[in-house]
Amino acid sequence: MVIKIIKDADLGTGLKNKKLNNPSTRFASRGIIVRADGKIGLFHKANKNEYKLPGGGIENEKPKEAFLREIMEETGCEVEITKFLGTIEEHKTANNFKQVSYVFVAKLLNDTHTLHLTEKEKLEGAEFMWATVDESLELIKNSFNNLKASNSNVNLTEQESVYMTQFVIKRDETILNYYKNLLGNNKI
Repeated sequence: MVIKIIKDADLGTGLKNKKLNNPSTRFASRGIIVRADGKIGLFHKANKNEYKLPGGGIENEKPKEAFLREIMEETGCEVEITKFLGTIEEHKTANNFKQVSYVFVAKLLNDTHTLHLTEKEKLEGAEFMWATVDESLELIKNSFNNLKASNSNVNLTEQESVYMTQFVIKRDETILNYYKNLLGNNKI
């Protein structure tokens, strides 16, 4: 099931939707880690003012394997997948790029408190935190209009960097709203 296809107009920045033309495509896995107290894991990149759900690209592995690996790298958490929510797509026409993310829910088994961050994530001031679903939604939404360009990617202009991150924010806000709706309807 496709949760949503996010396009330029969904950013609310005045951009119009355009059709992708044979885009480069990336597949990823991401999702929601739930602690026993109901709080969820959130990845914060302080130098970009970005809050996001943990996850990342699939590397010659199945989506579930990628999710478990990414969660360990970005959060230091060992988890058990409890539900597959579906996929979510980002259609970024400014750089003719499509990302398809497999979205999972997992329960926390063990928090090692040891992150395995990339150099880029370290430069962006990455840290892991726990918050309620509502707090997480608020942090994600509030970061949209205050994003800063990544100083770790010399291949992108400031505008391109912010544009890419705006999709991340809208994607994760959409995922959390979908999850919250399922919780409210006792479907998780």
